Amino acid sequence: MDQEKSKPIRLYQVWKGSNRFLCGGRLIFGPDVASLFLSTFLIAVPTIAFCVRVLLIIKQRIKENKDAIPWYSVLTVGIVLTVLDILFLFLTSSRDPGIISRNTTPPECDETVEINTPSIEWVNGRTPHMKLPRTKDVVVNGHTVKMKYCDTCLLYRPPRASHCSICNNCVQRFDHHCPWVGQCIGIRNYRFFYMFVSTSTILCIYVFVVLWVNILCQKGSKWKAMLGDVLSAVLIVYCFIAFWFVGGLTVFHFYLISTNQTTYENFRYRYARKENPYNRGMIKNLKEVFFSKVPPSMIDFRAYVLEEQIMVMEATDPTFIGSIASSMEKNDIEMGDEFVLDNGASLPEIFQNLEFEGIEDNMKQREENERYDSSPFLFLAEQELKDPEIISPIKVGRNSEKNMKQQAENERSDFSPALFSAEQELKDSVIISPIKVGGNAEEKHDEATSDPPIASVQA
Repeated sequence: MDQEKSKPIRLYQVWKGSNRFLCGGRLIFGPDVASLFLSTFLIAVPTIAFCVRVLLIIKQRIKENKDAIPWYSVLTVGIVLTVLDILFLFLTSSRDPGIISRNTTPPECDETVEINTPSIEWVNGRTPHMKLPRTKDVVVNGHTVKMKYCDTCLLYRPPRASHCSICNNCVQRFDHHCPWVGQCIGIRNYRFFYMFVSTSTILCIYVFVVLWVNILCQKGSKWKAMLGDVLSAVLIVYCFIAFWFVGGLTVFHFYLISTNQTTYENFRYRYARKENPYNRGMIKNLKEVFFSKVPPSMIDFRAYVLEEQIMVMEATDPTFIGSIASSMEKNDIEMGDEFVLDNGASLPEIFQNLEFEGIEDNMKQREENERYDSSPFLFLAEQELKDPEIISPIKVGRNSEKNMKQQAENERSDFSPALFSAEQELKDSVIISPIKVGGNAEEKHDEATSDPPIASVQA
């Protein structure tokens, strides 16, 4: 029972990268391996057409009793160049480019690291919090080079290594990911990649020159000869266009080899303002690429792994569903200093593409809308208390109603003061109308002005 539970399987079957494996893990392709067939088609079809055209020329020369032996050599060279070109393409695409083995746990923190070094915090459900420096300094040929920490592979990438986002692997001496071969170009297949590109350039030149010389050797107008030989004309145009593509790549990569750079380093202007620590001179750089021993693969994809190891790999894989909570807490340093906070910590990868201001505004607006729908008058009153300068609809309604009543009262007072005072007296007995005040005054005046004789007689 224990043996059945711990049944071993191959490493390539549980590999967390995006690679595709064939022949039991012996052949390693990239996720876009379908482009390999397109590249093969673009090479094989024109060369097959070229070989057919050469055979027709040989047949015609034999009928005319002319020497056809030179054309046999032309055909042979064309076939050899085609086979070499496809072979280098296959070696580049199906070979391990220099994938670095992943760690199942983060490396131990170095106690000698300075406190002020920007760091990240790695969190896992079964592992306590650990602070790791984002970069480490190493000395290469007397120059200080930084090794960056890879949050996906849980390791410090060696110098000149980088993580390919397409293959999802860290690759030694990463040059670029070529879509035409469907594979990363690294330390273990760069030589074959350059041979593939240069062989394609030579093949284009060879087909173009042979067919163009054949047209020039024909009698009559050259345009008529091309119209009479449509296949040759099409191949000439095709090779002329393809030459500028593969030829440009050949020249560019020869320059990179001569200066010991990679495409990744060149595009990022890595050595624009500082000296290249890997440049040892043109001759030594050429020997390093073409005549040095290809380093062995760091990973044996055909090795057996146990189910216990698989569970550990899944638990530490950031894409595994069971570790979503832990991966949300991990800090990503792949983007360098672009998402580094003021305190030296990096923003977690899952939050890097979010617009926090927009989310916060949307949440506040949604809460306000819900509160307004439930009780609009209470919501407006709260807004008025928070900001007195805000004029709420309730306050505006009350003020407008008071203003309208005051205006109507003023108009009625101006039109008939006596009638207006009487109405006010009826509404509120406390208000003393001018008519009543006038009547009381007249009575007091009459009493004060009464005749004294009458008062004496009454007395």
